[in-house]
Amino acid sequence: MKLKLGKVESYIHEKLEKEKLHFVLLDPDDVSPEEASKIAQMCEEVGADAVMVGGSTGAEGEVLDEVVKAIKESSSLPVILFPGSHGGITKYADAIFFMSLLNSRNPFFITGAQALGAFTVKRYGIEPIPMAYLIIEPGETVGWVGDAKPIPRHKPKIAAAYALAGQYLGMRLVYLEAGSGAPKHVPNEMIRVVKSVIDVPLIVGGGIRTYEDAREVAQSGADIIVTGTAIEKADSLEEARKRLESLIKGIKS
Repeated sequence: MKLKLGKVESYIHEKLEKEKLHFVLLDPDDVSPEEASKIAQMCEEVGADAVMVGGSTGAEGEVLDEVVKAIKESSSLPVILFPGSHGGITKYADAIFFMSLLNSRNPFFITGAQALGAFTVKRYGIEPIPMAYLIIEPGETVGWVGDAKPIPRHKPKIAAAYALAGQYLGMRLVYLEAGSGAPKHVPNEMIRVVKSVIDVPLIVGGGIRTYEDAREVAQSGADIIVTGTAIEKADSLEEARKRLESLIKGIKS
């Protein structure tokens, strides 16, 4: 029987047939509902493809609910949850990256949090999208919180082995994460090697700040590029728009 993809996952695949994609990640711990609303509207105007919502700390409960509701009210882009744990779920989102941190030392982040959150996802009717999540050096906050054993930057074959294992375990996306605010993005060679062995879409995030960063990552083989800090930390909405336009140009040109 052929697997039937959900609405958001189908949207992703249909768009990937034409171009690389750019997702903007917003952390409810860093942006207010009002700020999130304005950023989401701007994202849609300049050509981003989806808004991810989540964070390693504090991104749950009423804070998460209000940010997601504000985004939904100001934008028609899909809102995809990017949970740090089982608490990062809200019924107002369209989908959730149902992710397993494969290189964690702690089984809780591989299957434990997922088991605790599974019934909530089902009850809320949120579309789950299975994803293999891999932390690459330096890993930053998410690496520490998720008790990861970060994959060394100069060991692309280790990342490729984990990525292929994730695909064989049935995960339909692979995400290479350098960590929010990382000084450098995932190495280009690692992206190339991972992309060469998997058949599912490859997402890359962390440390992508400029047109050149985005272009390098896209040309190395990433299908979806995620940026967050570069937008959230802008001094003004106009500055955020300029950064976003530059990033999208680097990804899609």
